[in-house]
Parts: sequence; C-alpha cells; structure tokens
Amino acid sequence: MGKEWTLSDVLNMSGLYKEACTLQAAVVLDVFTVLETLLEEGKEVAVADLARAVECDERAFSMMVTALVSLGLLDREGDRLTLPASAGKYLSRRSPEYAGHIITHHYHITPGWTRLPEAVKTGKRTREESSIFTQSDVEREAFLMGMFNVAVNQAETVAKAMPLRDRKRLIDLGGGPGTYAVYFCRENPQLSATIFDLPTTEKFALGVVERFDLKNRVDFCGGNFLTGELPTGFDVAWLSQVLHGESPENAALLVDRAAKTLVGGGIVAVQEFFVEDDRRGPAPSALFSLNMLVGTADGQAYTWGEVAAMLMDAGAVAVERLQVALPGGCGILIGKFS
Repeated sequence: MGKEWTLSDVLNMSGLYKEACTLQAAVVLDVFTVLETLLEEGKEVAVADLARAVECDERAFSMMVTALVSLGLLDREGDRLTLPASAGKYLSRRSPEYAGHIITHHYHITPGWTRLPEAVKTGKRTREESSIFTQSDVEREAFLMGMFNVAVNQAETVAKAMPLRDRKRLIDLGGGPGTYAVYFCRENPQLSATIFDLPTTEKFALGVVERFDLKNRVDFCGGNFLTGELPTGFDVAWLSQVLHGESPENAALLVDRAAKTLVGGGIVAVQEFFVEDDRRGPAPSALFSLNMLVGTADGQAYTWGEVAAMLMDAGAVAVERLQVALPGGCGILIGKFS
C-alpha cells in the first residue's frame, strides 16, 4: 500500500533543497569554524563581524544567518552569535568529528542533480566530468574524507558484526581512506589489512591509519582494481560501496577479481546500498542509484539478488546476508569460497 499523500507533503518534499543548500553554503564558507575560533578567542561576534571574517557581503550574509538560526545551526541574542555545541561538533573543522567533507562533496555534486530530467531522458551523466581520475585536489579531499565521515558513522557496528575472529589478512579493495580496514583491525587484534586504491588516495588513507596508530598493521597498495595487478594471499576481501560506481559487467569483474585474491576458505564481503529484489525500495538506495545516474557513466545501485549472483558466478559456494542493522539502505552480503 502506497503512502497517502497530502498537498503539504508534496510541497515540503519539493522544497527540501533549501535546507540542504543553506547548510552546504555555510560549510563551504567555513562559517562554523570561523565563528567557533572567534568565540574561543573571547570575542563577542556580531553578524557584521562574522561576515567580514568569512569575506561575505554583509546584507546577504545576514540573510543566511537568519536562515541558519531558524534551522538551529546557529543561535543569536540580538546581534550576537553563538554556535550550538551539537552543531559545532560536526560542522567546525576544529572538531575531531567534523563531517564537513561529505557536506562539501554534496555541494560539488548538487549541480548534476538539477539536471536529473536530462539524465533520465538521455541515460547519460549530467554531472561535469570529475571522476576519481580527474578530480581537483579540493574535490578529492571532499570525496575521500567525506567517505570517512560516512563510514565512521557505522564502522564500529560493522566491525563487531563481521565474522573476522579467525581471519589473518584482509584486503580493502577501493578502500579510499581505509576507514573499515582500520576498524576491522581495531576490533580484531590478530588481523592485518591492505588498503588497495588509486595512488592519489594514498596520503589520505595513510593519514587515517596514522590517526588510529595502526601503521604496523595496515598498509597501502596503489593501483586500478579493474585493470591493475592485485596482491593475493588474503582470507578476506572487503568491497565497500564500490560496485555501485561500475556497470553490471565491471561490477561482476571486480567481484571475480576480489575472489582471486583469496586463499582457500576465504570470504568476499560486499557492502552496498542494496535495492530489494522487488524494487520497491528502500528509498535511500533508490535515490542513491539516481546519484549514480547523474554522476557516473554506467553506475547504479544493485539488488541483493544481483550481487549474490555475482558472488556465485565468481565461485562462492554459499552466500548469506550479514544480520546487522545499518542506516541509509546499507547492507552486507558475504560470499564463502572453498
């Protein structure tokens, strides 16, 4: 049974971009970091002061401040501004839990979404060419550390649920900043891991590894996971949120290549924004599939059944869902190999 819609529901959904764009603009302008810095220097910060500090037009900035206050992202007493602690925790660069990288990545990809009708009509991407091979340094940092922001939100839960107690070596294919490799090793002291990704990713991954003091157990190997030579000798291959960027043919190839990195009795674990086999949802995965439409040549979200078939075709003798509750339509499928 579908949702019983009201006119208010439809109008509210259509207008959600306003909140998102306001948050993204404030993060890109670094409003929260600058305000927190000024406040910690003991200054009283007026709207005009903050406008000058972030080099914005005072009238326009005042309008945005009113919007941010109305959303609860800033607070004010008269003309004096303060930063709610819960907002600063995630929106100030001074915080170890800063989530602005993923918000900045959302800002970078929003223009492609405004052309969604064109993408659906033509079947072609509408986001400007900015792949992992051609990104600017700013975009690359926002994307890779944005992936850290997203992964760290659930990595501890995943690490506790994964069957790794008897595993010794893990390869994190397309591991980006290596968040999961780090959390798997923290949870399993007998485990070592290799992050495999493009060479341009190395400094970000090693920065995360160093932050968690795991340089002696997590290393990095650079290359292209579809065409380059992959290291072998692992008993776990971890593929987290990489299949959706590929065509069905390349996704299946990647699963097969992952299987070939294993020793006997190994597993390939795939974490994705899975679509249910009846294609009725969930909404986060379905919407993410559209993100792949506007931003990649052939990517899409895959169903549980489609990925299970890829694992079986790669030689898995059994496939099962990991029983773990994760946000945003996320799930994990494990293929066991003989």
